[in-house]
Amino acid sequence: MNRAQKTEAVAELNRTFTEAGVIVITRNLGLTVAQSGELRMKMREAGASFKVAKNRLAKLAIEDTPYSPISDLFTGPTAMAWSDDPVAATKVVADFAKANDRLEIVGGAMGDTVLDIAGVKALAELPSLDELRAKIVGLLNAPATKVAQLANAPASKLARVFGAYGASEAA
Repeated sequence: MNRAQKTEAVAELNRTFTEAGVIVITRNLGLTVAQSGELRMKMREAGASFKVAKNRLAKLAIEDTPYSPISDLFTGPTAMAWSDDPVAATKVVADFAKANDRLEIVGGAMGDTVLDIAGVKALAELPSLDELRAKIVGLLNAPATKVAQLANAPASKLARVFGAYGASEAA
């Protein structure tokens, strides 16, 4: 990697550190290419990203960003996951780490709040932004459905009475 490529990589990582809602640092303990590809695919589906970055470049890029307190986590074979939604990246990484012992969660941060392993796992247990939106829509939709059912109930009872009366007259 030449100097220009390193400069571009640092700039790209710096954009990531300034724009991300959450960063999770993981340690790679021998993931295969297939496992790494599977993790990246799951991250993309959740609206998150996963990248292996050189520790030195990551430490340069993280300076003067809200995530600078976690720069000491970049030691050894590390990778990082990030997303705008604070739950998406943590949920995918935590689920993948449960099923695969070759990926270890080291820590992370949400803005300027540093998260230890337990903090990352606790954040992963929260419902995602899409799940919260669905619950809110369901809560807002339920009263309207009940009102519609109540409004239609008298008319349907009246129709049944008329239908029964018509059937008895015809017989």
